[in-house]
Amino acid sequence: MQQILTYIFIALYSVTILSVILVIITENRNPLKTLPWIIVLIFAPVVGLLFYFFFGQNLSKQRIISRRTRKRITMHLAESDESGHPEIPETWKPLAKLLKNTIHAVPLYGSRITPYTDGAAKMKALLDEIKLAQHHIHLQYYIFCDDDTGKLLRDALVEKARTGVQIRILYDDVGCSGVKKAFFNSMRNEGIEVHAFLHVRFPRFTSKINYRNHRKIAVIDGRVGFIGGMNIADRYVHGPGWGIWRDSHFRIEGNGVAGLQASFLSDWSATTKQRITGPEFYPMAKRYTDGILQIVPSGPFGKWRTLLQGDSYAIENARKRVWIQTPYYLPSDVLNSALQAAALAGIDVRIMLPARSDSRIVDLASHSYLDDMMKAGAKILFYTPGFLHAKLLIIDDALTVIGSANMDFRSFEHNFEVNAFVYDTDFNAQMSRIFTDDTAQSHPLTPAEWFNRPRPRRWAESLMRVFSPLL
Repeated sequence: MQQILTYIFIALYSVTILSVILVIITENRNPLKTLPWIIVLIFAPVVGLLFYFFFGQNLSKQRIISRRTRKRITMHLAESDESGHPEIPETWKPLAKLLKNTIHAVPLYGSRITPYTDGAAKMKALLDEIKLAQHHIHLQYYIFCDDDTGKLLRDALVEKARTGVQIRILYDDVGCSGVKKAFFNSMRNEGIEVHAFLHVRFPRFTSKINYRNHRKIAVIDGRVGFIGGMNIADRYVHGPGWGIWRDSHFRIEGNGVAGLQASFLSDWSATTKQRITGPEFYPMAKRYTDGILQIVPSGPFGKWRTLLQGDSYAIENARKRVWIQTPYYLPSDVLNSALQAAALAGIDVRIMLPARSDSRIVDLASHSYLDDMMKAGAKILFYTPGFLHAKLLIIDDALTVIGSANMDFRSFEHNFEVNAFVYDTDFNAQMSRIFTDDTAQSHPLTPAEWFNRPRPRRWAESLMRVFSPLL
């Protein structure tokens, strides 16, 4: 009897493994991604099944929000277009069309953007706007910590809720996994609507644990919004404990706020099944500048990887410079090839990374990509005063990309992110000055020191590179 049960177990186990391999093959993935999964499942089936269940499933054909619903929510953006607005530069019209066709990112005109390069200034600006709120406050962050910074924000929100202001909060269930329920319940008890995005339940939604909402959005009364890389936690204000926390966040006034509102309300609809709309959420906006921007959300569900496509197209069409700030540099083959080609073509390619990361493993994997970049002629800069968490892409003199997405696999393929593509020479010049100021506090990597680093270090980097898609 025991022998029969053993044969049955082996048969069921083999069928399971073969079925998973068949699913992977029929998904028509990149062969470079398909083959490693097949090899792991054949030679280490138990580990392979666990990793595939948590990290390997292709959910691109699933939708948490339909294209029709997304268009209904974003139709207000088209209605806010003004006549007589400035034109997108000719070079970037195809890019703007790409972003509109893939995610319905409508060009929005006349916004004013204020950058913040430290957490204290950003938190003060956010709290000041919250005090002025009259109708609604919408907040979406990957991380809300119940530390001093989180409690300061909570208390400000509770005070506004007691005056009748509508407050809606989305947080990521994994990003806030260490936060006590009492923190969010203290806001719910005051009438604030608080929900976890893509709540992880075992075993039903365990397969989605790898797909997280990394967006940072705040919208107050539909008149002002915030976007960028800072979460709600003490370390974004006071630093990681070994130097400063250098980050970038942005206050938007004008029509661009409607794009942030649409992104938030799309996620709110997906999470709560409530469709919120109305002119009070999209008030008429003043025209502050001649700048144009597109608010571009991107995620793992659906056919297109919009931010990866947008960044790659922008880099491939650069004619003068490509300047990048990112805490993690784990690029896809497409992005890596585009940057190398730009550097080889004589484009001024600069990549600024933290000299010390908050993750040793990610640090090693990121460094494995630098050899070829330096050989192609790119300049690598290590920011030394602390941890560089800023996300910035400057292309030539008219295009700037800001937001929540890092230059890595996770941001482009697994996370829900939101960036702003800004077509504005003045804003481009302003962010270029900030990049230049950061350059003065960075160590320019030389080929001599890099290519002479210890061999064990190189081996460790190469090993960690294997795991880049999972980091």
